Amino acid sequence: QVQLVESGGGLVQPGGSLRLSCAASGISFGNYAMGWYRQAPGKQRELVALITQAAITNYVDSVKGRFTISRDNAKNTVYLQMNTLKPEDTAVYYCTAASFKDLFWGQGTQVTVSS
Repeated sequence: QVQLVESGGGLVQPGGSLRLSCAASGISFGNYAMGWYRQAPGKQRELVALITQAAITNYVDSVKGRFTISRDNAKNTVYLQMNTLKPEDTAVYYCTAASFKDLFWGQGTQVTVSS
């Protein structure tokens, strides 16, 4: 059974930081590209950051220079370090694991940026 369990969300003031974690089980972690999506109220879900099996990263323009995605294959975990957070970053953040034939989703973790 595949499980992706996110943690680290919460309430933070504008300009603050959070680190999201996603622990994977039931998959051969190193064979999967890992990603973070987010969905704000009334908006479509968007891909925020992606890290490939070879640790190549890509980001949506709105988070470049503020967010960093990383992976620890020994711990089967992917991280999203979020700095200089803005109110528009408020959303539910979802972890994904993708291969050529599979796409798995976590349950999501809420991030709220507000003063």
